[in-house]
Amino acid sequence: MEKRENTLKTERMRFSGRLLERGFWLYAWKIEAEDGRCVLYVGRTGDSSSVHAGSPFNRIGQHLDFRASAQGNSMARNLRKAGIEPSHCDFDMIAIGPLFLEHNTAEQHRSIRDKVAALECQTAKTLTDWGYEVLGTHGSRKPLDTELWTYVEDVLRQHVPPCSAT
Repeated sequence: MEKRENTLKTERMRFSGRLLERGFWLYAWKIEAEDGRCVLYVGRTGDSSSVHAGSPFNRIGQHLDFRASAQGNSMARNLRKAGIEPSHCDFDMIAIGPLFLEHNTAEQHRSIRDKVAALECQTAKTLTDWGYEVLGTHGSRKPLDTELWTYVEDVLRQHVPPCSAT
C-alpha cells in the first residue's frame, strides 16, 4: 500500500445547522478556481418533479456528486463545461431561507416553486448585471414577487457585493 503522508492536507468545514432545514431556499455560490477565475452559480431548493423542498445542505451533496449516474449535479457539470475542475476550487455559499415551508400538495408546491424560480432567475440576472460570470441557464415566465425580491436583493448586496465593490 502506498504511503501518502507527504501529500495529506487538512481542510475545515463550518456551517450553521439552519442549512439542514427543509423548505424553499435560494442560494448563490461564489466559486474561485485555482487559476484565480471567479464564477457564481445560482440555484434553489424545491423540486420540479416532486412535492419536496430539501435543505441547502442536501443540495450541496447533489451538486457535487461526481458519479456517472448522478442527475442533480448541475453545478459540477457547469464548472467542468467552463473548464474549471471542481476539486480544485474554493466554494463560498450564501443561502437565503427558508423563504417558504415545504407543502404536501402538488398545487401548493408548484405555486411556491414558481415564485422561487422567478427569484432565482432575477438573482442570476442581477449578479450578471453586477459583472459576475454566472454559470448555467436561469429562466422563468412567472411573475416576480417584488416585495420578496427587495429583501433578496438587499441580502445579495450585503453578501455578494457588485464586482466594483469587491
